[in-house]
Amino acid sequence: MKVIPLIEGSFTVDHSKRFVPFNLEADDLQSRSKGSILVEIQPFVVITDDDIILLDTGLGYRLPDGTLQIHKNLTDAGINPMDVTKVMMSHLHKDHAGGIASKDPHSGNYHLNFPGATYYVQGRELDYAFDKGLYSYIPEELDPLKGTDRVVILSEDQGQIGRHIQYQVTGGHTPFHQVFWIRIGGETVFFGGDDAPQLGQMKNRFVAKYDYDGKKCMELRRQWWEEGTNNHWTMLFYHDVKSPFISL
Repeated sequence: MKVIPLIEGSFTVDHSKRFVPFNLEADDLQSRSKGSILVEIQPFVVITDDDIILLDTGLGYRLPDGTLQIHKNLTDAGINPMDVTKVMMSHLHKDHAGGIASKDPHSGNYHLNFPGATYYVQGRELDYAFDKGLYSYIPEELDPLKGTDRVVILSEDQGQIGRHIQYQVTGGHTPFHQVFWIRIGGETVFFGGDDAPQLGQMKNRFVAKYDYDGKKCMELRRQWWEEGTNNHWTMLFYHDVKSPFISL
């Protein structure tokens, strides 16, 4: 398997849930609003013999020429965005789900950004997103996930997708957050989404206030780190500024 981080940049985010670009070389974190935290935004693509798998979809930002940033990042990695076969969503917060769909400037309708792919979404997370609404979720951007054969709505707490992918609902960062394992030929790639967003959080025990169940996240990270170390997983970190992934 080949893992490629699709780095969208560094941002600060505070209680307002706004993601403000941050220049690591020039900006001062202390000058940002109280409580701001520094995060990277980086979906991942995993290439196997059978699939091109996208893990979460980023912020959905566009470059000055109108190109979707995630499409440009894929193209720069030598991947045609239309060739993505599976899109796996850990949860639907806007910094993970903003690249799911785009609004047509003429019709005003939203369309899926990866029309050749099958999207895998936890159904209870989708329902929760529409119930909860702004500002963590943007429901109108999630509308295209409903009523299409391009989307598989997952309903179980755990299960198998194809031959190589397993998912499990954890209820850590959000009530119906899910994580994924891709296992092929003795290799395991683990994507913990926002239950396990940064390398440092795997090594230090603490409860994050922004998690739905911070104590559960802390315990899950401990379990995954131990199991991953023992079984030589490759772990992906969506929000880590310095270490997108690590092979144990």
